[in-house]
Amino acid sequence: MEIRRVQMTGGSSYIITLPKEWVKTMNICKNDPIGLLQQSDGTLLITQKTDKEPIKKQRTFTVETGKNEEFLFRELIGAYISGYNSVKIISKPRMHPPIRKTIRKYIQTTIGQEVVEETDSSITVKDLLNPAEMPLHRTIKRMHIIVRSMYEDAIKALIEKDKQLAKDVMSRDAEIDRLHWLIARQHRIIQHNISFVEKMKITVDTATTSYLISRIIERIGDHVNKIAHQIEVLIDKNIKEEIILKIEQAKNESLGLLSKAIGSFTKREISEANETIEGSRQLAILCEELDRLALDYDAPTAISIGIIVDSIRRISDYAEDISESVINHLIGEGK
Repeated sequence: MEIRRVQMTGGSSYIITLPKEWVKTMNICKNDPIGLLQQSDGTLLITQKTDKEPIKKQRTFTVETGKNEEFLFRELIGAYISGYNSVKIISKPRMHPPIRKTIRKYIQTTIGQEVVEETDSSITVKDLLNPAEMPLHRTIKRMHIIVRSMYEDAIKALIEKDKQLAKDVMSRDAEIDRLHWLIARQHRIIQHNISFVEKMKITVDTATTSYLISRIIERIGDHVNKIAHQIEVLIDKNIKEEIILKIEQAKNESLGLLSKAIGSFTKREISEANETIEGSRQLAILCEELDRLALDYDAPTAISIGIIVDSIRRISDYAEDISESVINHLIGEGK
């Protein structure tokens, strides 16, 4: 850290000199405007960029013959999360249908990405969404609503023996991924463009906590998807009503914990977050009872029940993780 002393000029103004190396690197000249951003911890950020617009980033991917389409998809998602505003995919001599299909999949599974230019050998995709217009807390709420609906419908499919409903639950998991990737993108932009924090009217710590929570909700969605898949198998089995009722009870308890954990974040309630952590003990007892009851069935059925119970238990654990993140975040803000 370079230490510089504050000086006074004119009897009322405080001044400090800028490092010469930084001024030269940033090509700053006399009378150029400099932005000053005061952070929540009292830190003063000095930046040359004063228009508060997102930094334009472009990336080009060259697709070679025989390249794995899944690898290209992962690269595109990586570019999206990294905050690139424009991505160009080039293929020589012509772009094969599987590559075009992968690009369409990328556009369908991300938010705000659209094709703006296309030729026989290239496709350019640009971000048409202003990420500052999507508040993080609202996206978290939307993710919670979707995963809660998925969870309730998954168990409803078991009770009503509705395979179509179970399949519908599995199809909704993609929406959770889309929203999580959006938050991951916003978080990454905030890390590299601090003026974006001011535009979204949040702190860096809030953005980081939001990203952690969205990641946990995305994993919960994966477990609900796993539950729906196993329920699709169990619908054809002769499962006793006792087990179905206990699975529903376990779902209600874990869902209650999850809702309370998310509520503690949106309402900024430390006590509610702590209640979530303490309230998971009863669910653990119920899950152990379900594991014992599953032993009365043949191996394939017992395994499916066990996977469902394990996912319910994991959802409860994730609710605790959210609550711990909320407590850490609020304590850090002096709550």
